[in-house]
Amino acid sequence: MAELILALDEGTTSARAIAFDLLGREVAAHAVRIAQHNPAPAWVEQDADAIWGATLACARSVLGLVGSARVAAIGLTNQRETVVFWDSLTGEPLAPAIVWQDRRGADLCAAIVAAGDEPAIQQRTGLVVDAFFSASKIAWALTNWPHVRAAADSGRLRLGTIDSWLLWRLTDGAVHLTDASNASRTLLMDLATCEWDADLCARFGVPIAALPRIGDCAGPIGVASALGGLPVTGCAGDQQAALIGHGCLAAGQAKVTWGTGAFLLAQAGAVVPVSRHRLLATVASRIDGRASYALEGSVFVAGDAVRWMREVGWFAPDADFGALAASVPDSDGVVFVPALTGLGAPWWRADARGALTGLTTATRPAHIARACLDSVAQQTTDLVDAFAADGLPIAELRIGGGMAGVDWLAQRLADMCALPVERPRGIETTALGAAMLAGVGAGILTDLGAAALAMRAAERRFEAGITAEARATERRDWGRAIARTLS
Repeated sequence: MAELILALDEGTTSARAIAFDLLGREVAAHAVRIAQHNPAPAWVEQDADAIWGATLACARSVLGLVGSARVAAIGLTNQRETVVFWDSLTGEPLAPAIVWQDRRGADLCAAIVAAGDEPAIQQRTGLVVDAFFSASKIAWALTNWPHVRAAADSGRLRLGTIDSWLLWRLTDGAVHLTDASNASRTLLMDLATCEWDADLCARFGVPIAALPRIGDCAGPIGVASALGGLPVTGCAGDQQAALIGHGCLAAGQAKVTWGTGAFLLAQAGAVVPVSRHRLLATVASRIDGRASYALEGSVFVAGDAVRWMREVGWFAPDADFGALAASVPDSDGVVFVPALTGLGAPWWRADARGALTGLTTATRPAHIARACLDSVAQQTTDLVDAFAADGLPIAELRIGGGMAGVDWLAQRLADMCALPVERPRGIETTALGAAMLAGVGAGILTDLGAAALAMRAAERRFEAGITAEARATERRDWGRAIARTLS
């Protein structure tokens, strides 16, 4: 009997496959690391074939563990904004995938902003004009990679975000499609209609013929011939999938996912939200042709700061940052602003650079580790404050992602935000959201509300435990560090 759903979660640093039962419990899982490459400052690339190979290996491993006959459907979720270019005839990548963290499109975006066109574009797309999104990455590739331009000129170019690339490979080229949540992250989609905007495509020089069709997040999407003909019935960008996996389905319900970056989303309902504080409007999901929307704050560097500190040799590869942070009563004045690839919301400053301040002869590794984790809580609190200023105050935060398992960080967030913080039973909420969408798309689950009731469960709740005065002092110190970074 087919009583499992296979979630394929392709993230920035790893691909994973998880089989869930209909109560949201993990039955089997497998993960494979994916390398990043930095061929120039602020450039971030990945091998598109490696992404596909890792995803396929994970899926086959889990199917081998549980048996394909037990799997009813596949749900797909992925790192967003990352773009892949491939040949429609051979199916082979034409260039490296340009990752969401990549800043090579910054000059083009700066020129558009300088021309005064950002407000009109933000009104149409819900996004600020920034190299974070896919459009400027595509424009750069078409200008600087002759083989990509030649493929576009000959009509052989196919491009898309990671969901499109994986759907193409899973279906052996039968499906060139993206879902509305991923399409809403390209800076090329009209948020109200969920269709490609011809004027924006022309502005960035993107051929519409090379783009995938925009579809729903749940329903019959394709048949995964690469995985024995299993149906793909769910698809969403990772942060939207996490919003669903947390059961945040009603307007105002919010989650933050701590992974490579940090992403806070709150459901906004059927009306496109408008931000006055440089937050983003995005598609939360689209089912049966009807879109729901979310307000989003995006932080570029969260868990990636830990990776970076280990990579440069400041800490051992297996250093427990949570234990180090908890081993000292405070950071002894050390503050870390992790603007390693600029600052995201609410600042959107591509020129910002990281800073580590307050060092003395008394500084120890534990103080630096604490400052590193604290930067994640402080940046998240900046987003919570921006949401409140936009008229969407958050009453409770649900947390997920790899760093959510660090008790010290979860408590620190509760202290800084003065909000209850809830952690789910399993921190793989992104994959769970993809499974919920696939269950609805396959008709196994009636709707997302029923899926949330069946599959989501809380594990622990953290309450604020410091005084308002102490909180204000720490927030003031953080604000000063940000101001120095931006000056």
